[in-house]
Amino acid sequence: MTTAGSQSDPRTTDEFIKGLWRDNPVFVQVLGMCPVLAVTNTARNALAMGLATMFVLVMSNIVVSSIRNFIPKQVRIATFILVIATFVTIVDYVIQAISLDLHKALGAFISLIVVNCVILGRAEAFASKNKIVPSALDGLGMGLGFTFALLCLGVVRELLGSGAIFGVHVFPDRYQDWVIMILPSGGFFTLGAWLLVFNAIKKRKANAAGTAKEAA
Repeated sequence: MTTAGSQSDPRTTDEFIKGLWRDNPVFVQVLGMCPVLAVTNTARNALAMGLATMFVLVMSNIVVSSIRNFIPKQVRIATFILVIATFVTIVDYVIQAISLDLHKALGAFISLIVVNCVILGRAEAFASKNKIVPSALDGLGMGLGFTFALLCLGVVRELLGSGAIFGVHVFPDRYQDWVIMILPSGGFFTLGAWLLVFNAIKKRKANAAGTAKEAA
């Protein structure tokens, strides 16, 4: 009993961690670019979209994993979309109840979570083939990784674009705002810079691991 539990722990932990770094949906798989570029003009919008996507990811993975043995193969994609759309509707109403201004800022991108390839991809590739706990951890890890990536872009764009983070001014009044950073083109520039940093870190770690292996 103990041996089986100890053998399953590394796998379940890996399902959670992989979305944060190794298989990050934005910095590695480059998925979900529509909200990544569109709503990250402020850290607040980025965090809200990230949390909304994470909620839908976790809940849809749990439901898909629960009913995976009852879904006919011919309608599995349609079923997955229906499940995802249900939780997106819940998120839409919750955000409206919390803040109408935030709901207006996110606009149609809340509804577009339904067709986010990150969510549908995890439902098809993982949740439909695994049990509930690993599926929930997979959704949570991918959701946190997606939220982390959106925050990385949102913080940089808001800081350089308006001298503030979450609406709190950081730079002095004499700071000249980089208006381009809060425009759509600023999203491309910031994403490119983060991809460069992320790939440089991964390459350095891979080189270090190769050097250590040769030394051993």
